[in-house]
Amino acid sequence: MKRTSRKASALSESVQRQLNAYALAASAAGVGMLALTPAAEAKIVYHHVHRVIGPGHNYSLDLNHDKIIDFNIQNSYVHDQTRLGDFLDAAPVAGNAVAGTYFGDSGTTDAYALRRGALIGPKKPFHGFIMASAYDGKEHGEWVNVSNRYLGLKFKVKGRIHHGWARLNVVDNYPRITATLTGYAYETVPNKPIVAGNTKGPDDVPLAPAGLGRLAQGSARRLATR
Repeated sequence: MKRTSRKASALSESVQRQLNAYALAASAAGVGMLALTPAAEAKIVYHHVHRVIGPGHNYSLDLNHDKIIDFNIQNSYVHDQTRLGDFLDAAPVAGNAVAGTYFGDSGTTDAYALRRGALIGPKKPFHGFIMASAYDGKEHGEWVNVSNRYLGLKFKVKGRIHHGWARLNVVDNYPRITATLTGYAYETVPNKPIVAGNTKGPDDVPLAPAGLGRLAQGSARRLATR
């Protein structure tokens, strides 16, 4: 079978101008998108767990799983001849810290029991330690009988500060306290705040601006009618 060759038809001058304009618009939009793309995309790493921390038990929290302990959640139960009580603390490893307030008059450092949506970041106070206590017939601390509250955490990864949270439920059944860790997360970008309860990063950047899409559709319609 003999094939016949076809000669490429030249585009009209008006169509060529439209294609050139579209190419320029697409190029400009691409440059704009690159300018809007962050140098280091924020990402939240979340881990779901269910770990009961009963009286006399501790839990070593490694937020980023680099085999370096960042915090110890300590449930210290004391029952001897002079004292009866239970003390739940969030103890940071050297260089790390827990969101909370230091009371100079009493010398206590109370850890905040943050609600979902609270901002955890560089401008917040990180002086926390004591979560809840039950002794001398009294219960103390923000973490007495709460559900789905968050520890605000600040910790170092390779010398740089990151922020995260740990979610716990706490039952204070005097004189014993039981805490249950149900999840934790951290922000991979140094010094970037994280919102308590967030398990995902920011919304994705759109692949193409709406204006570019409309331009492409319009150009396609015009070319189709010629």
